Amino acid sequence: MHAKVVTVGLGYIGLPTSALIANGGIPVHGVDISQHVVDTINAGKIHIVEPELDKAVAKAVQDGFLKAGTTPVPADTYLIVVPTPFKGDHEPDISYVQAATEAVLPLLKEGDLYIIESTSPVGTTEKMMSLIFSKRPELEGKIYLAYCPERVLPGNVMYELVHNDRVIGGVNEESTKKAMEFYGQFVKGELHPTNARTAEMCKLTENSSRDVQIAFANELSLICDKAGINVWELIKLANKHPRVNILQPGCGVGGHCIAVDPYFIVSEFPLESRIIGKAREINNHKAFWVAEKIKEARKEFQLKNNKEPKIALMGMAFKPNIDDLRESPAKYIVQRVLQDANEEEYFIVEPNIHEHKIFKLTEYQEAIEKADIIAFLVAHNEFKNLSFDENQIVLDFCGVTNK
Repeated sequence: MHAKVVTVGLGYIGLPTSALIANGGIPVHGVDISQHVVDTINAGKIHIVEPELDKAVAKAVQDGFLKAGTTPVPADTYLIVVPTPFKGDHEPDISYVQAATEAVLPLLKEGDLYIIESTSPVGTTEKMMSLIFSKRPELEGKIYLAYCPERVLPGNVMYELVHNDRVIGGVNEESTKKAMEFYGQFVKGELHPTNARTAEMCKLTENSSRDVQIAFANELSLICDKAGINVWELIKLANKHPRVNILQPGCGVGGHCIAVDPYFIVSEFPLESRIIGKAREINNHKAFWVAEKIKEARKEFQLKNNKEPKIALMGMAFKPNIDDLRESPAKYIVQRVLQDANEEEYFIVEPNIHEHKIFKLTEYQEAIEKADIIAFLVAHNEFKNLSFDENQIVLDFCGVTNK
C-alpha cells in the first residue's frame, strides 16, 4: 500500500491521530519500534487506554485505511509523533525526533509534507530541515516542513483532536499553507498560522503557564498548612473576586506535558526563565512534602497507639480518572513512603488499573475499611462521597473530601 500519510510513533497521540486520519478515508501507515504495538494495531486492537479509540482503530483497520509496521513506507505526508524525553539535568533529548527523521529521509520526494508534532525545544524544526537538506540537498526548496503541536487532554483525545484549535508553523509561508491544508481535512477547530519557532514556543508556553498557576496554588497550600487555614475554603472565597481564578492544589504535577515541557524553556533560557524554573521547583517539592506529611502521621500514630498503623495510599495516576502513571507525583509519593516502611501494612489503591508490576493493588472499598490512616493523593471519582470512621486519620492532599 502506498500510504498518503506515515505517522512515526504510535503512542498516546500518534495512534489516535492515525485512526482519526484513516477514518477520514486517507490511507495511513503507522510506524512504531515495538513489534507488539504493531501486531496489536494490525489486529484492530489498542495497547493504550483512551475512550472511543478502540472503535476508531478497529474501524480504520477493518476498512483497510490503517496499517502498522516497524519501518516507514513511501507517502505524501510524514508526521513525527515520537517522545522527547530528558537527558542529563532535565535537558530535552531530540534524538528520537532525529531518528524518526532519518528513517523517512530516504523516502522524501519533491512536494512532500514533513510535520513534527512531538513537543520540541525552539529551533528543532529548523534543525531537522538542516539535517534533511544536508543529506538530500536536491530537496531544498522542494518539500514543505512545519511544526504543529497537539494540545489534547488524556481521556478526551478523540474529541479534542477534531475540535481544538491548532497552531501551525511552517519554516516558510508555503509550508505553513500546505500544513494547514492537511489539517483542514480532519480538524474542525480553527487553524492559526505562524512560523515554526513560534509554534514550538507556543506548546511550551501553554504547559508552562499551567505549571506556574498550579505552583501558585501548591505554594498557597504549604502556607495555609503552617497558618492553620483550610486552603480549599480560602481558594473558593478568593475566586469569588471577578478577576481571580486560582487553580486547585494537589500533590505536585505529573504527566508527559506540564511536568516536562517547562524544562525545555528553562534549559535553553536559564537566566531569563526564573518564574518558570521556580514553579517547577515548587511543584516537585510538593510531592516530597506530601510524602513527609504521611510519614509524620505514621510516626504520630505509632507513638500515640503503641502499634503500627495500616495506611491507605489512594491513587497513583498523574491526574483524576485516568490510568496514566507517567511522571506521576502520586507514584513518587507511594515509592518514597514505602522506602522506609517498617512493620506497618499498606493498601495501595489505583481504581483505573488492574495490576502493577511493582505494587500490589487493593480495592478502594477494602482499603478504606481497614486503614487507620487514609491519604488521598488523586481525586478519582470513586473517592468522592466516602464515609470514614471517627478514629481514622484522613489526609486529603487533593481536595476530594472538601465539599
